[in-house]
Amino acid sequence: MAALKYAGLEDTDSEEELPPGWEERTTKDGWVYYANHLEEKTQWEHPKSGKRKRIAGDLPYGWEQETDENGQVYFVDHINKRTTYLDPRLAFTVEDNPMKSTTRQRYDGNSTAMEILQGRDLSEKVVIITGANSGIGFETAKSLALHGAYVILACRNMSRANKAVQRILEEWHKAKVEAMTLDLASLHSVQHFAEAFKSKNVPLHVLICNAAVFAAPWSLTEDDLEATFQVNHLGHFYLVQLLEDILRRSSPARVVMVSSESHRFSEIKDSSGKLDFSLLSPSKKEFWAVVAYNRSKLCNILFSNELNRHLSPHGVTSNAVHPGNMIYSSIHRNWWVYTLLFTLARPFTKSMFANMHCDLLTLCLIQRSVEIWSTRSCHNCLLCHRSRAGGPGRNVLQQLLSLFAITRGPE
Repeated sequence: MAALKYAGLEDTDSEEELPPGWEERTTKDGWVYYANHLEEKTQWEHPKSGKRKRIAGDLPYGWEQETDENGQVYFVDHINKRTTYLDPRLAFTVEDNPMKSTTRQRYDGNSTAMEILQGRDLSEKVVIITGANSGIGFETAKSLALHGAYVILACRNMSRANKAVQRILEEWHKAKVEAMTLDLASLHSVQHFAEAFKSKNVPLHVLICNAAVFAAPWSLTEDDLEATFQVNHLGHFYLVQLLEDILRRSSPARVVMVSSESHRFSEIKDSSGKLDFSLLSPSKKEFWAVVAYNRSKLCNILFSNELNRHLSPHGVTSNAVHPGNMIYSSIHRNWWVYTLLFTLARPFTKSMFANMHCDLLTLCLIQRSVEIWSTRSCHNCLLCHRSRAGGPGRNVLQQLLSLFAITRGPE
Protein backbone atom coordinates (compact mmCIF):
# COMPACT_ATOMS: atom_id res chain seq x y z
CA MET A 1 0.00 0.00 0.00
CA ALA A 2 2.93 2.33 0.60
CA ALA A 3 3.98 1.92 -3.01
CA LEU A 4 0.40 2.55 -4.10
CA LYS A 5 0.32 5.76 -2.06
CA TYR A 6 3.67 6.82 -3.51
CA ALA A 7 2.23 6.46 -7.01
CA GLY A 8 -0.75 8.60 -6.02
CA LEU A 9 -3.16 5.71 -6.53
CA GLU A 10 -4.48 4.86 -3.06
CA ASP A 11 -7.34 2.36 -3.10
CA THR A 12 -9.87 2.97 -0.34
CA ASP A 13 -12.23 0.16 -1.35
CA SER A 14 -12.07 -2.34 1.54
CA GLU A 15 -12.86 -5.31 -0.71
CA GLU A 16 -9.91 -4.49 -2.91
CA GLU A 17 -7.47 -3.70 -0.09
CA LEU A 18 -4.79 -6.36 0.12
CA PRO A 19 -4.11 -8.22 3.39
CA PRO A 20 -0.76 -7.62 5.13
CA GLY A 21 2.15 -9.25 3.32
CA TRP A 22 0.51 -9.21 -0.10
CA GLU A 23 1.62 -7.21 -3.14
CA GLU A 24 -0.10 -6.50 -6.44
CA ARG A 25 2.01 -6.95 -9.57
CA THR A 26 1.57 -7.00 -13.34
CA THR A 27 3.02 -9.08 -16.14
CA LYS A 28 4.49 -7.57 -19.28
CA ASP A 29 1.36 -8.46 -21.23
CA GLY A 30 -0.94 -6.71 -18.74
CA TRP A 31 -2.22 -9.43 -16.42
CA VAL A 32 -2.46 -8.74 -12.69
CA TYR A 33 -1.14 -11.26 -10.15
CA TYR A 34 -0.63 -11.24 -6.39
CA ALA A 35 2.51 -12.06 -4.44
CA ASN A 36 2.32 -13.34 -0.85
CA HIS A 37 5.67 -12.46 0.76
CA LEU A 38 4.87 -14.33 3.98
CA GLU A 39 4.30 -17.68 2.25
CA GLU A 40 6.49 -16.87 -0.78
CA LYS A 41 3.88 -17.75 -3.37
CA THR A 42 1.95 -16.02 -6.18
CA GLN A 43 -1.57 -16.40 -7.54
CA TRP A 44 -3.84 -14.89 -10.18
CA GLU A 45 -6.88 -14.39 -7.92
CA HIS A 46 -7.25 -11.45 -5.54
CA PRO A 47 -6.78 -12.87 -2.01
CA LYS A 48 -10.01 -11.23 -0.75
CA SER A 49 -12.42 -10.95 -3.66
CA GLY A 50 -11.17 -13.91 -5.68
CA LYS A 51 -11.36 -11.83 -8.85
CA ARG A 52 -8.94 -12.02 -11.75
CA LYS A 53 -7.94 -8.73 -13.31
CA ARG A 54 -6.04 -7.29 -16.21
CA ILE A 55 -4.72 -3.85 -17.10
CA ALA A 56 -7.01 -1.66 -19.21
CA GLY A 57 -5.86 1.06 -21.60
CA ASP A 58 -2.56 2.76 -22.28
CA LEU A 59 -0.20 4.34 -19.79
CA PRO A 60 -1.25 7.79 -18.54
CA TYR A 61 0.16 10.72 -20.47
CA GLY A 62 3.74 11.43 -19.42
CA TRP A 63 4.45 7.86 -18.27
CA GLU A 64 6.87 5.47 -19.96
CA GLN A 65 7.68 1.79 -19.43
CA GLU A 66 11.35 0.80 -19.07
CA THR A 67 13.30 -2.35 -18.15
CA ASP A 68 16.09 -2.36 -15.57
CA GLU A 69 19.39 -4.29 -15.76
CA ASN A 70 17.74 -7.30 -14.10
CA GLY A 71 15.01 -7.46 -16.73
CA GLN A 72 12.35 -6.16 -14.38
CA VAL A 73 9.82 -3.67 -15.75
CA TYR A 74 9.54 -0.26 -14.08
CA PHE A 75 7.66 2.94 -14.91
CA VAL A 76 8.89 6.51 -15.33
CA ASP A 77 6.61 9.49 -14.61
CA HIS A 78 8.25 12.27 -16.64
CA ILE A 79 5.77 14.91 -15.43
CA ASN A 80 6.48 14.42 -11.71
CA LYS A 81 10.05 13.14 -12.29
CA ARG A 82 9.80 9.88 -10.38
CA THR A 83 10.06 6.13 -11.01
CA THR A 84 8.17 3.20 -9.57
CA TYR A 85 7.86 -0.53 -10.12
CA LEU A 86 4.11 -0.22 -9.64
CA ASP A 87 2.11 -0.03 -12.86
CA PRO A 88 0.07 3.23 -12.68
CA ARG A 89 -2.73 1.52 -14.60
CA LEU A 90 -3.49 -0.66 -11.58
CA ALA A 91 -6.04 2.00 -10.65
CA PHE A 92 -7.91 1.20 -13.86
CA THR A 93 -7.95 -2.61 -13.94
CA VAL A 94 -10.93 -4.57 -15.24
CA GLU A 95 -12.21 -7.97 -14.22
CA ASP A 96 -11.22 -10.93 -16.38
CA ASN A 97 -14.82 -11.96 -16.94
CA PRO A 98 -15.96 -10.88 -20.40
CA MET A 99 -19.30 -12.70 -20.09
CA LYS A 100 -20.32 -10.76 -17.00
CA SER A 101 -22.63 -7.85 -17.81
CA THR A 102 -22.85 -4.65 -15.85
CA THR A 103 -25.27 -1.72 -15.88
CA ARG A 104 -22.88 0.72 -14.25
CA GLN A 105 -21.91 3.67 -16.42
CA ARG A 106 -18.21 4.10 -17.12
CA TYR A 107 -18.05 7.59 -15.62
CA ASP A 108 -20.21 9.32 -13.03
CA GLY A 109 -20.27 12.32 -10.71
CA ASN A 110 -17.32 10.93 -8.71
CA SER A 111 -15.06 10.62 -11.75
CA THR A 112 -12.19 13.07 -12.05
CA ALA A 113 -10.91 14.76 -15.17
CA MET A 114 -7.59 12.93 -14.86
CA GLU A 115 -9.40 9.57 -14.80
CA ILE A 116 -11.37 10.43 -17.93
CA LEU A 117 -8.25 11.63 -19.75
CA GLN A 118 -6.15 8.68 -18.60
CA GLY A 119 -4.04 7.33 -21.46
CA ARG A 120 -5.04 10.05 -23.93
CA ASP A 121 -2.54 12.12 -25.89
CA LEU A 122 -3.88 15.60 -26.70
CA SER A 123 -0.60 16.96 -28.04
CA GLU A 124 -2.15 17.93 -31.39
CA LYS A 125 -5.12 19.80 -29.89
CA VAL A 126 -5.56 23.55 -29.42
CA VAL A 127 -7.98 24.62 -26.69
CA ILE A 128 -9.35 28.00 -25.58
CA ILE A 129 -10.91 28.22 -22.10
CA THR A 130 -12.54 31.44 -20.92
CA GLY A 131 -12.22 32.35 -17.25
CA ALA A 132 -9.43 29.83 -16.78
CA ASN A 133 -7.38 31.57 -14.11
CA SER A 134 -9.31 29.94 -11.23
CA GLY A 135 -11.97 27.41 -10.30
CA ILE A 136 -13.45 25.09 -12.89
CA GLY A 137 -11.69 26.79 -15.78
CA PHE A 138 -8.24 26.46 -14.20
CA GLU A 139 -8.62 22.81 -13.25
CA THR A 140 -9.87 21.97 -16.74
CA ALA A 141 -6.99 23.89 -18.32
CA LYS A 142 -4.47 22.11 -16.11
CA SER A 143 -5.88 18.66 -16.87
CA LEU A 144 -5.80 19.25 -20.62
CA ALA A 145 -2.33 20.85 -20.57
CA LEU A 146 -0.89 17.94 -18.58
CA HIS A 147 -2.10 15.66 -21.38
CA GLY A 148 -0.29 17.62 -24.05
CA ALA A 149 -2.89 20.09 -25.35
CA TYR A 150 -1.93 23.64 -26.25
CA VAL A 151 -4.20 25.57 -23.88
CA ILE A 152 -4.99 29.29 -24.02
CA LEU A 153 -6.34 30.85 -20.83
CA ALA A 154 -8.67 33.64 -21.98
CA CYS A 155 -9.02 35.90 -18.93
CA ARG A 156 -9.89 39.45 -17.94
CA ASN A 157 -7.28 39.76 -15.19
CA MET A 158 -3.89 39.10 -16.77
CA SER A 159 -2.04 39.14 -13.46
CA ARG A 160 -4.11 36.21 -12.18
CA ALA A 161 -3.97 34.52 -15.56
CA ASN A 162 -0.16 34.62 -15.66
CA LYS A 163 -0.03 33.18 -12.13
CA ALA A 164 -2.31 30.36 -13.28
CA VAL A 165 0.02 29.67 -16.20
CA GLN A 166 2.98 29.46 -13.81
CA ARG A 167 1.12 27.03 -11.55
CA ILE A 168 0.57 24.69 -14.50
CA LEU A 169 4.19 25.01 -15.64
CA GLU A 170 5.35 24.15 -12.11
CA GLU A 171 3.58 20.81 -12.47
CA TRP A 172 5.05 20.16 -15.92
CA HIS A 173 7.59 22.54 -17.38
CA LYS A 174 6.89 21.30 -20.91
CA ALA A 175 3.18 22.20 -20.77
CA LYS A 176 2.04 24.34 -23.71
CA VAL A 177 -0.05 27.01 -22.04
CA GLU A 178 -0.37 30.79 -22.31
CA ALA A 179 -2.68 33.59 -21.19
CA MET A 180 -4.49 36.08 -23.43
CA THR A 181 -6.67 39.06 -22.51
CA LEU A 182 -10.43 38.65 -22.86
CA ASP A 183 -13.02 40.80 -21.11
CA LEU A 184 -16.47 39.45 -21.95
CA ALA A 185 -18.04 42.63 -20.55
CA SER A 186 -16.61 44.44 -23.59
CA LEU A 187 -17.57 43.42 -27.12
CA HIS A 188 -14.53 45.37 -28.34
CA SER A 189 -12.29 43.20 -26.13
CA VAL A 190 -13.94 40.05 -27.50
CA GLN A 191 -13.26 41.22 -31.04
CA HIS A 192 -9.65 42.10 -30.19
CA PHE A 193 -9.11 38.66 -28.63
CA ALA A 194 -10.46 36.89 -31.72
CA GLU A 195 -8.19 38.91 -33.98
CA ALA A 196 -5.17 38.21 -31.77
CA PHE A 197 -5.90 34.48 -31.79
CA LYS A 198 -6.37 34.40 -35.55
CA SER A 199 -2.99 36.08 -35.98
CA LYS A 200 -1.34 33.00 -34.43
CA ASN A 201 -2.38 30.94 -37.48
CA VAL A 202 -3.16 27.84 -35.43
CA PRO A 203 -6.26 25.62 -35.52
CA LEU A 204 -8.91 25.59 -32.81
CA HIS A 205 -10.20 22.18 -31.80
CA VAL A 206 -11.98 23.02 -28.56
CA LEU A 207 -13.62 26.22 -27.31
CA ILE A 208 -14.82 26.03 -23.69
CA CYS A 209 -17.11 28.92 -22.74
CA ASN A 210 -16.64 28.72 -18.99
CA ALA A 211 -16.37 32.29 -17.65
CA ALA A 212 -19.36 33.55 -15.65
CA VAL A 213 -20.44 35.84 -12.86
CA PHE A 214 -22.97 34.86 -10.19
CA ALA A 215 -24.99 37.04 -7.82
CA ALA A 216 -23.22 40.15 -9.07
CA PRO A 217 -24.84 43.53 -8.32
CA TRP A 218 -26.64 45.32 -11.15
CA SER A 219 -24.39 47.24 -13.50
CA LEU A 220 -24.19 48.17 -17.15
CA THR A 221 -21.29 47.28 -19.39
CA GLU A 222 -19.66 49.72 -21.80
CA ASP A 223 -22.08 48.29 -24.38
CA ASP A 224 -25.08 49.42 -22.24
CA LEU A 225 -26.16 45.88 -21.37
CA GLU A 226 -26.72 44.30 -17.97
CA ALA A 227 -23.38 42.75 -16.95
CA THR A 228 -24.54 39.24 -15.97
CA PHE A 229 -26.28 38.72 -19.31
CA GLN A 230 -23.33 40.01 -21.34
CA VAL A 231 -20.56 38.19 -19.45
CA ASN A 232 -22.37 34.86 -19.11
CA HIS A 233 -23.97 34.73 -22.53
CA LEU A 234 -23.68 37.54 -25.07
CA GLY A 235 -19.89 37.80 -24.83
CA HIS A 236 -19.52 34.07 -25.50
CA PHE A 237 -22.19 34.31 -28.21
CA TYR A 238 -20.07 36.91 -30.02
CA LEU A 239 -16.83 34.99 -29.45
CA VAL A 240 -18.22 31.87 -31.11
CA GLN A 241 -19.44 33.93 -34.07
CA LEU A 242 -15.97 35.40 -34.55
CA LEU A 243 -14.18 32.04 -34.29
CA GLU A 244 -16.69 29.99 -36.26
CA ASP A 245 -14.59 29.96 -39.43
CA ILE A 246 -11.54 28.60 -37.58
CA LEU A 247 -13.62 25.94 -35.85
CA ARG A 248 -14.93 24.79 -39.22
CA ARG A 249 -11.45 24.61 -40.72
CA SER A 250 -10.21 22.67 -37.66
CA SER A 251 -12.94 20.01 -37.71
CA PRO A 252 -13.53 17.76 -35.92
CA ALA A 253 -13.93 20.54 -33.35
CA ARG A 254 -16.16 21.16 -30.33
CA VAL A 255 -17.75 23.99 -28.40
CA VAL A 256 -18.62 23.38 -24.75
CA MET A 257 -20.94 25.80 -22.97
CA VAL A 258 -20.75 25.63 -19.17
CA SER A 259 -24.36 26.13 -18.19
CA SER A 260 -26.32 25.19 -15.08
CA GLU A 261 -29.34 23.10 -14.11
CA SER A 262 -30.71 26.30 -12.58
CA HIS A 263 -31.69 27.32 -16.12
CA ARG A 264 -34.85 25.26 -15.58
CA PHE A 265 -36.10 27.84 -13.08
CA SER A 266 -36.24 30.74 -15.52
CA GLU A 267 -38.20 32.11 -18.44
CA ILE A 268 -37.17 34.55 -21.15
CA LYS A 269 -40.41 34.83 -23.16
CA ASP A 270 -43.35 37.14 -22.75
CA SER A 271 -47.00 36.05 -22.64
CA SER A 272 -47.17 35.89 -26.44
CA GLY A 273 -44.22 33.49 -26.62
CA LYS A 274 -41.72 36.00 -27.99
CA LEU A 275 -38.32 36.69 -26.51
CA ASP A 276 -38.61 39.46 -23.92
CA PHE A 277 -35.44 41.56 -24.16
CA SER A 278 -36.30 43.38 -20.93
CA LEU A 279 -35.92 40.06 -19.07
CA LEU A 280 -32.43 39.49 -20.47
CA SER A 281 -31.06 42.95 -19.74
CA PRO A 282 -33.37 44.34 -17.05
CA SER A 283 -33.34 47.75 -15.44
CA LYS A 284 -31.96 48.14 -11.93
CA LYS A 285 -35.49 48.22 -10.53
CA GLU A 286 -36.40 44.87 -12.15
CA PHE A 287 -33.06 43.17 -11.48
CA TRP A 288 -32.64 40.08 -9.30
CA ALA A 289 -29.13 38.61 -9.40
CA VAL A 290 -30.02 34.90 -9.16
CA VAL A 291 -32.78 35.18 -11.73
CA ALA A 292 -30.42 37.03 -14.09
CA TYR A 293 -27.89 34.20 -13.71
CA ASN A 294 -30.54 31.53 -14.41
CA ARG A 295 -31.74 33.36 -17.53
CA SER A 296 -28.22 33.70 -18.87
CA LYS A 297 -27.70 29.96 -18.41
CA LEU A 298 -30.93 29.22 -20.26
CA CYS A 299 -29.59 31.30 -23.14
CA ASN A 300 -26.41 29.16 -23.03
CA ILE A 301 -28.49 25.99 -23.41
CA LEU A 302 -30.58 27.33 -26.31
CA PHE A 303 -27.53 28.70 -28.07
CA SER A 304 -25.61 25.43 -27.69
CA ASN A 305 -28.48 23.41 -29.15
CA GLU A 306 -28.92 25.68 -32.14
CA LEU A 307 -25.16 26.01 -32.64
CA ASN A 308 -24.88 22.24 -32.91
CA ARG A 309 -27.70 22.14 -35.47
CA HIS A 310 -25.95 24.83 -37.47
CA LEU A 311 -22.35 23.58 -37.31
CA SER A 312 -22.52 19.78 -36.88
CA PRO A 313 -22.81 19.24 -40.68
CA HIS A 314 -19.43 20.97 -40.88
CA GLY A 315 -17.76 18.75 -38.26
CA VAL A 316 -18.24 21.08 -35.27
CA THR A 317 -20.35 19.81 -32.36
CA SER A 318 -21.66 21.69 -29.35
CA ASN A 319 -22.62 20.61 -25.83
CA ALA A 320 -23.93 22.39 -22.77
CA VAL A 321 -22.82 20.97 -19.42
CA HIS A 322 -23.77 21.35 -15.78
CA PRO A 323 -20.51 20.78 -13.84
CA GLY A 324 -22.09 20.28 -10.42
CA ASN A 325 -24.22 21.87 -7.74
CA MET A 326 -22.75 24.64 -5.56
CA ILE A 327 -19.12 23.77 -6.19
CA TYR A 328 -16.91 25.76 -3.85
CA SER A 329 -15.04 28.01 -6.25
CA SER A 330 -14.70 31.78 -6.48
CA ILE A 331 -18.05 32.23 -8.24
CA HIS A 332 -19.84 33.06 -4.96
CA ARG A 333 -17.50 35.93 -4.09
CA ASN A 334 -19.95 38.76 -4.80
CA TRP A 335 -22.02 38.42 -1.59
CA TRP A 336 -21.12 37.01 1.82
CA VAL A 337 -24.50 35.24 2.12
CA TYR A 338 -23.73 33.08 -0.92
CA THR A 339 -20.22 32.45 0.38
CA LEU A 340 -21.77 31.14 3.62
CA LEU A 341 -24.24 28.92 1.72
CA PHE A 342 -21.50 27.49 -0.50
CA THR A 343 -19.33 26.87 2.56
CA LEU A 344 -22.11 24.96 4.33
CA ALA A 345 -22.77 22.88 1.21
CA ARG A 346 -19.10 22.19 0.53
CA PRO A 347 -18.90 18.79 2.34
CA PHE A 348 -21.75 17.47 0.20
CA THR A 349 -20.72 18.71 -3.23
CA LYS A 350 -18.05 17.79 -5.76
CA SER A 351 -14.49 18.42 -4.68
CA MET A 352 -12.50 21.19 -6.36
CA PHE A 353 -9.28 19.61 -5.08
CA ALA A 354 -10.20 16.18 -6.40
CA ASN A 355 -10.79 17.72 -9.82
CA MET A 356 -14.26 16.18 -10.07
CA HIS A 357 -16.01 19.31 -11.30
CA CYS A 358 -14.44 19.21 -14.78
CA ASP A 359 -15.17 15.50 -15.31
CA LEU A 360 -18.05 16.31 -17.62
CA LEU A 361 -16.15 19.01 -19.49
CA THR A 362 -13.41 16.57 -20.37
CA LEU A 363 -15.90 13.80 -21.13
CA CYS A 364 -17.65 16.07 -23.64
CA LEU A 365 -14.27 16.74 -25.25
CA ILE A 366 -13.34 13.08 -25.75
CA GLN A 367 -16.77 11.44 -26.14
CA ARG A 368 -16.80 9.63 -29.45
CA SER A 369 -20.56 9.26 -29.78
CA VAL A 370 -21.06 12.93 -30.53
CA GLU A 371 -24.23 12.26 -32.46
CA ILE A 372 -25.79 11.04 -29.20
CA TRP A 373 -24.34 13.71 -26.91
CA SER A 374 -24.86 16.73 -29.14
CA THR A 375 -27.93 18.98 -28.71
CA ARG A 376 -28.34 17.69 -25.16
CA SER A 377 -27.26 19.11 -21.84
CA CYS A 378 -25.34 16.86 -19.47
CA HIS A 379 -24.98 16.40 -15.71
CA ASN A 380 -22.83 13.89 -13.77
CA CYS A 381 -21.72 12.36 -17.08
CA LEU A 382 -25.32 11.58 -18.05
CA LEU A 383 -27.60 13.13 -20.63
CA CYS A 384 -30.31 15.32 -19.08
CA HIS A 385 -33.93 15.59 -20.09
CA ARG A 386 -34.53 18.43 -22.48
CA SER A 387 -35.59 21.66 -20.84
CA ARG A 388 -39.07 22.94 -21.59
CA ALA A 389 -38.03 26.46 -20.66
CA GLY A 390 -37.39 28.87 -23.47
CA GLY A 391 -39.35 27.01 -26.13
CA PRO A 392 -37.92 26.22 -29.57
CA GLY A 393 -34.28 27.22 -29.51
CA ARG A 394 -34.15 28.16 -33.18
CA ASN A 395 -36.80 30.90 -32.86
CA VAL A 396 -35.19 32.25 -29.70
CA LEU A 397 -31.75 32.22 -31.31
CA GLN A 398 -32.97 34.25 -34.28
CA GLN A 399 -34.34 36.84 -31.88
CA LEU A 400 -31.05 36.86 -29.98
CA LEU A 401 -29.24 37.46 -33.26
CA SER A 402 -31.52 40.42 -33.87
CA LEU A 403 -30.75 41.74 -30.39
CA PHE A 404 -27.05 41.30 -31.02
CA ALA A 405 -27.21 43.21 -34.31
CA ILE A 406 -29.03 46.06 -32.61
CA THR A 407 -26.53 46.07 -29.74
CA ARG A 408 -23.46 46.24 -31.97
CA GLY A 409 -24.87 48.69 -34.46
CA PRO A 410 -23.47 49.17 -37.98
CA GLU A 411 -19.90 48.08 -38.65
